[in-house]
Amino acid sequence: MTPAPITRLLGDRRFATLSAAVLTLPYWTSGIAKLFDLGGALGEARHFGLEPAALVVALTIAVQVGGSLLIILGRQAWLGAGALGVFTAAATLIAHPFWQVADPVTRFHERNTFLEHVGLIGGLMLAPILQERKA
Repeated sequence: MTPAPITRLLGDRRFATLSAAVLTLPYWTSGIAKLFDLGGALGEARHFGLEPAALVVALTIAVQVGGSLLIILGRQAWLGAGALGVFTAAATLIAHPFWQVADPVTRFHERNTFLEHVGLIGGLMLAPILQERKA
């Protein structure tokens, strides 16, 4: 049985909004950072061979900021979470292919990062499930 104070906290809309903001923190902060450093964002896209870089950056910012807002505001959270989940899966495969890394220490770190991103996708899957249950 869940203690009453915890039940109240879990039922508080402000706590849900804070939780959504924390879950999406890596995305909306990255999107905002890209807006303020377009040169760096373009360089990052090109580093990973993503062309046309300007289009990739524009879409990345739209998904990161827009998807985060949908989840935080609780409006079509399924769409925001789905967009961020697909983005995360693609970005993780591109940026953290640990299975291709020869150095064991680097491979270990890349694998951990890869799995952390998979866990983040799991959190994104839960966000709209929980929001639908409250509706």
